[in-house]
Amino acid sequence: MESEGKTGVAFALCAFLFWGLVTPLYFKWASAIPPLEILAHRIVWSLVLVGILLYFWRRYAGLRRSLGQRRTLLVLLAAAIFVSLNWITYIWAISSGQAVEAALGYYINPLVNVMLGFIVLRERLNRAQMVAVAIAATGVINLTLQLGSVPWLALTLACTFGIYGLIRKTAPLASMEGLFMETVLLTPFALGYIFFLEIGGQGTVGETGWSGLFLLILSGPVTALPLIWYASGARRLRFSTIGLFQYLAPTCIVLVAVFLFGEPFTTAHLITFACIWTALAIYSFDSLRASRTRRAAAIAAAANQAG
Repeated sequence: MESEGKTGVAFALCAFLFWGLVTPLYFKWASAIPPLEILAHRIVWSLVLVGILLYFWRRYAGLRRSLGQRRTLLVLLAAAIFVSLNWITYIWAISSGQAVEAALGYYINPLVNVMLGFIVLRERLNRAQMVAVAIAATGVINLTLQLGSVPWLALTLACTFGIYGLIRKTAPLASMEGLFMETVLLTPFALGYIFFLEIGGQGTVGETGWSGLFLLILSGPVTALPLIWYASGARRLRFSTIGLFQYLAPTCIVLVAVFLFGEPFTTAHLITFACIWTALAIYSFDSLRASRTRRAAAIAAAANQAG
């Protein structure tokens, strides 16, 4: 059991460090390519890689069932649309020098999930969650007032990924199978766009040849590998533990943005991030406390039944 926990931690670290360090570097490297073209190739090459892995792992029984269920396909299509909006926004953020704001979006995301649960699922917010959301909102308002504009990019990333997660909760497919079906549904549009660009002489592959093709093929493993590692870690760790790991990726993105990309990190950013970090600390502490309370209650119930 202890070995499983260590393996889970290793997988989770690989996933979130990859998302925080490698992914922004890759999209910065590919910033000369239009974001929509990168998105199209990301969909296609993710489909190829995930399809190969599912075949060799023999995890395609659920896919066959989902193909015959119209509701499941509609849910996955909706999820695919929102994750595509999230992907294109993130790609554009990195290529346009706004990685700091992208990181802010992923910090806000857990708190957006809390609000979506309250609004859509009618989940009650306890006092700690309400305080956390209020402090995070204060941080966003501060950045809006200091910079003179709403941080739409950060809010778009947080909301699209939050809505994606909410939709995926209703689809009876694991993460890998779900990603495969989402890319299957998007691939006809992605291929159509790629062919349109290449036929019109505007595609990266036609202009740069093998070097451009290699760079675009890399978008497949850049997308799929951390998701595979994340799924492997999530199966071995408690949900609350995985929840704490998710703050590692945006922290790395901020460090990469400031120290490698040379993006500004102003006093307004510092105050806003301090608010978000405080809110996340309150939220995380409350989640851990609730998890321990539930675990203690389950142990006590099991002991009573045994007695």
